[in-house]
Amino acid sequence: MKALLTWLDSRTGYKHLMQEALYEPIPGGARWRYVWGSTLSFVFSVQVITGFFLWSAYSPSTQSAWESVNYIQNEMAYGWLVRGIHHFAAQAMMILLALHFFQVVIDGAYKAPREINFWMGLILLQIVLGLSLTGYLLPWDQKGYYATQVATNIAGVTPMIGSQVQQIAQGGPNYGHQTLTRFFALHAGVLPTLLVVFLVIHITVFRRHGIKCPDKHLSKPPGMFWPDQILKDAIACLAVLATILFFVVYKQAELSSPADPAEAYSAPRPEWYFLFLFRFLKFEAIDKMGLAVGAIYIPSAIFGIIALMPIVGRWKLGHRFNVAFTFGLLLGATYLTVLALREDAADPDYVAAVKEAHRDAARAVVLTRKENGAPPAGALALLKSDPYTQGPRLFARHCSSCHRYDGHDGTERQIVVSVGHGEDKKTEPVPPSAPDLGKFGTRDWAKAVLTDYHEVFAPLKNLTVDEKNVGERFLVEGDMANWVTENKAALSDAANADDLKGLAEFLAQQSGRSFKEPIDAALATAGEAVFKTGKLKNGALSMSCAECHDPGNGAPVLVGYGSADWLKRFILNPGHADFYGDNNAMVPFEGKLNDRDLQMLVDWMTGNYFMPAETAAAH
Repeated sequence: MKALLTWLDSRTGYKHLMQEALYEPIPGGARWRYVWGSTLSFVFSVQVITGFFLWSAYSPSTQSAWESVNYIQNEMAYGWLVRGIHHFAAQAMMILLALHFFQVVIDGAYKAPREINFWMGLILLQIVLGLSLTGYLLPWDQKGYYATQVATNIAGVTPMIGSQVQQIAQGGPNYGHQTLTRFFALHAGVLPTLLVVFLVIHITVFRRHGIKCPDKHLSKPPGMFWPDQILKDAIACLAVLATILFFVVYKQAELSSPADPAEAYSAPRPEWYFLFLFRFLKFEAIDKMGLAVGAIYIPSAIFGIIALMPIVGRWKLGHRFNVAFTFGLLLGATYLTVLALREDAADPDYVAAVKEAHRDAARAVVLTRKENGAPPAGALALLKSDPYTQGPRLFARHCSSCHRYDGHDGTERQIVVSVGHGEDKKTEPVPPSAPDLGKFGTRDWAKAVLTDYHEVFAPLKNLTVDEKNVGERFLVEGDMANWVTENKAALSDAANADDLKGLAEFLAQQSGRSFKEPIDAALATAGEAVFKTGKLKNGALSMSCAECHDPGNGAPVLVGYGSADWLKRFILNPGHADFYGDNNAMVPFEGKLNDRDLQMLVDWMTGNYFMPAETAAAH
């Protein structure tokens, strides 16, 4: 082995290189505050290694990017680990950059003769920010798509060259496939190459001038990079890696739903390390001055001040200004970030949008597994034809102006209206004008109609004046309302509990739906007898249900009540003789809903969509 190493040294001179690299004096001795540069280099190396593995499975196309990332995350062996390390290491770089920058300014390591190295560091900072921005889009998910679109729109307000900059960034006038391929080329090729080049220059210039030791430590004996400082660097790198792995295991890298340009996303947010700028732009004073001022002029002025630090820092007072400015900048960015996070957590629309995106992402994974992979049109095509995904949106679009679904619009958003002005401006809930359909067609719905009819149909009191003449009179004050009033005591009698359960079972059976608890056929048969005869174990109903609800008797026909076919016919024409006839107050949707959307809406309301066995059992 010794002979081999001697031969290798004679050909390469590696011993001299190792001597130069490891045996460097550390003025004032090794210190923990010097570890940040090494941890940054370590994390970048981790990024390069994991990036190559991700590159091998990634497909930069609008119809395959999300699908390939989903494959990496959920199907590829240890893909979740590789992607998680890459994802959280990128965020760790931002934190380490801030710590390294703060340490350089405090120690005065930007002063002569280290000015060039400081400016090289600022270039590296911009490259890392570029890597973060371009990498954000690559999963081609809803979150990254809209957040990056905001970023390219900001680039578009650059004075004089804004439109050209935006077109170069987007790869053309439109935001789409060319944007993705361009960002991928930047993220995986151009920017890493530039980073390596400037990192080599940065380290070379750093080695020329060495570590800047604070004056108060100069009197202490010097140390050596090996083994004194390298031990601290190694421990720091291990701590960073352990932190990254912690987040990988307990949080995992996020993958939102596939990007859908046709579906507005109400929660476009950058990653947390850009949130401070996002929140800064929301200040009323900044908003009035214009996007260019808040996103271009002010950040450029701040960066200009930072670039001038080596000149300003020549004087003692200038150095103090630099330290105070840096501290204030980091404190301000932290404050704005926390403020943005708190405001988002208190914003119900934002919370609902994020929850919806995560739900759609999980659904896309379920559907691609069911189909043994995404179709050529991509996973988004599966979501577009999925009742579980599209049903809530269709309900919100077409039904929520009157109805609610478990108290919300179907997508778990509350329907509110803004009232007041200025500081007095607030939101108030919009009252529904039709029953909540969250439990429609179920046993609970049937029991509520039979015993709490007035509560179920109370929203009809909010109908407009023109509608009240029909809807409120018929449903709130009509025959059914009177029938419930007359028979509530009998149906609530403990002795008739089985009769009430039977009626609910019989009505739920009409829907033909699959419930968590299967229909009890014997109980439904008993309920049918009560429906037809009105006879109870203890007494009788004032009028049997069949006397009104059999065909031709003037009330909605309950054969197939709540089934997909019944619902489709009802939605298209609620004024049909089989339903409310002349007493109808509901808008007919014939000609307003195409067959595909109507089928998805009805399938969602009746639970007729695919669910994995384990999920279906939980429901």
